[in-house]
Amino acid sequence: MRPDAPVRSLVLWLPDWPVTALTRDGADPPSADRPIAVMANNTVVACSAAARAEGVRRGQRRRDAQSRCPGLLVAPADPAQEQRAFAPVVALIEDRAPGVQILRPGLCAMRARGPARFYGGEAEAARMLQAVLYELELADVRAGVADGPFTAEQAARVGTSAAEPVCVVPTGGAAGFLAPLPVTFLGDGVEPELLARLGVQTLGAFAAMEPDRVRERFGDRGMRLHALAGGRDSQPVQPRVPPPELHREVAFEPPLELAEQVAFGMRIAAEEFIAGLGAVDLVCTELRVELLGDQGERSERVWLHPGSFDAAAVVDRVRWQLAEDAQRRILRSGVSLARISPEAVDAASHHVPAIFGAGTDERVHHALSRVQAMLGHRGVVTPAIGGGRWLAERQVLVPWGDRAVLAKERARPWPGSLPDPLPATVFPVPAAVEVVDAEGDSVAVGDRDALTAVPAVLHEGGRQRAIVAWAGPWPVIERAWDAVRSRRAHRFQVVDADGAAWLLVCERGEWAAEGRYD
Repeated sequence: MRPDAPVRSLVLWLPDWPVTALTRDGADPPSADRPIAVMANNTVVACSAAARAEGVRRGQRRRDAQSRCPGLLVAPADPAQEQRAFAPVVALIEDRAPGVQILRPGLCAMRARGPARFYGGEAEAARMLQAVLYELELADVRAGVADGPFTAEQAARVGTSAAEPVCVVPTGGAAGFLAPLPVTFLGDGVEPELLARLGVQTLGAFAAMEPDRVRERFGDRGMRLHALAGGRDSQPVQPRVPPPELHREVAFEPPLELAEQVAFGMRIAAEEFIAGLGAVDLVCTELRVELLGDQGERSERVWLHPGSFDAAAVVDRVRWQLAEDAQRRILRSGVSLARISPEAVDAASHHVPAIFGAGTDERVHHALSRVQAMLGHRGVVTPAIGGGRWLAERQVLVPWGDRAVLAKERARPWPGSLPDPLPATVFPVPAAVEVVDAEGDSVAVGDRDALTAVPAVLHEGGRQRAIVAWAGPWPVIERAWDAVRSRRAHRFQVVDADGAAWLLVCERGEWAAEGRYD
């Protein structure tokens, strides 16, 4: 056999995998019986059987698809979701036939020789793998076996049906099988319009062209596709290297009721978890902790770390999660299973201690982490700026080590919020003040958002401060549709004779100082 001769390959194809991934992944996935279309660039890339029955097809524009099926559920393509949903499928296949190459989510290939010899034939091996995937409730699985992955893929796509989901192309029969297929099956390497002007419509006609002419017109890429069209697929199957099993889990029998018991039972698993990451030169920066109750309850959370987790920090997160779950009554029975897995990892070389000892930041980190371990998750907090209209609610205290994921909150419109620069001093409870005019009468805001008089004096903390400049009012209106919780106030900025600037709020005739510009 020539070294570049095609190798017998087995391809498994799951039609409309983007739709399948959508219905199998997420907290509230849609039903597979609904008409669903997955879109990319405003074009249908996959659709469900119910949508296909209504006339929806791949390649349609969104407007055309919705005109054929008004009740169509449209979802954007999500490659990460498709890959995530396909991972357990590949893992199950590798349990029965190792050496799997993922061509794309929903399509994988392997060498056919090993499974065929073990299971008694190529067709038998393909049917066995289909039966394995049926256990995952994947009803439509197509298989193709041929010389080379390309021909095997086309066999799975065009040579199978729901009634006969396996197509085996005999050895040496790849060219004859591919000959009647259109040249569009080659993908984007060769322009179909150019081949049509040359009178080439099928793979067989393209394979019959002289190689020198193909090289002149299409270059090396064209020569590769010319070999594929003739059934000479020299591309070998390149099995993936399965990722290492980095997660750890502990089953408790009988289930444990006390958080300290669960934390103690996780110590060895935490040490093995950190050691396993260290064996592949990684550290964990985000940790996923999953806890299962004896009655089916489930608690899941991702914990962050300002540096990287060690075994003690992992155990602390398990204990803290149990404490928070007890307060919110998420787990109402004993813990039967605890699982820890890395949500995000980093190279261990990025977390090596400095040559000349720990710096100030590292010493602060260790000190705060030790205090937090003694006081609990919320025992040490750091300030961050969140979203909102009022200054007090924009001050958010984040537990040490957690990342303040507040950018989305800050990016909201928040009409009526105060633009930068913000006051340096914010009163947790607005301080009561009084604003009067030159005659000593109280100043208020009228119905048309206009002041009843010019502010002249600010009474604050028993002191009278002459107002030399002021600006406003700026209305802040919240929940105008709710008669009980509605709020209407006006903000002012004033500068007193001492040069101090104040942010004042007038609400229902009452004045208060919200902050001070120091």
